[in-house]
Amino acid sequence: MNAGCPLCEAVGGRLVFEHPQFRVIHADEPGFPAFYRLVWRDHVREFSDLAPTLRALCMEAVALIETCLREQLAPAKINLATLGNVVPHLHWHVIARFEWDAHFPAPVWATAQRERDVAREAEIALRLAALESLMVERLRSL
Repeated sequence: MNAGCPLCEAVGGRLVFEHPQFRVIHADEPGFPAFYRLVWRDHVREFSDLAPTLRALCMEAVALIETCLREQLAPAKINLATLGNVVPHLHWHVIARFEWDAHFPAPVWATAQRERDVAREAEIALRLAALESLMVERLRSL
C-alpha cells in the first residue's frame, strides 16, 4: 500500500470482483455505462514491474472482462488502456464503446461530438447485473 494513492486507499468504484492479486470495479464515468477497471492490488507503477506469471494473469483477466462485454453488450469497440499518468498505480481500463456514445469514435477523454443518449445508457445499465454475474463466474476460474 502506498499512502496518498487513491487506488491503494479506496476501492475506486463499485466493486464487482476481488481476487488475491487484483479487483475489478465498475467505474462511475458519466456517458460510459460499461466502463470497468482492473486494479492491481500491489502498488506497482508499470505493467513490466510484474513477474511474467503475474503479467499473464493480469492480461487473462483483462481478456475475460473484454470477452464478457463483447458477448453481453455487442459494443462497436472495446477500449483498453493503462495510462497511470494521474494515478501511477497499475490499472487497466476496459471500456465498451458504442457508436451512439457522445465521444465515439474519439477517445473517452476527447471532447464530446454529440449529446449523450441517456435512454441507451440506461438500457445498458439494466444489463450490467447479468454481465457482471458472467464476469464473476469466469474470473473465479483464474
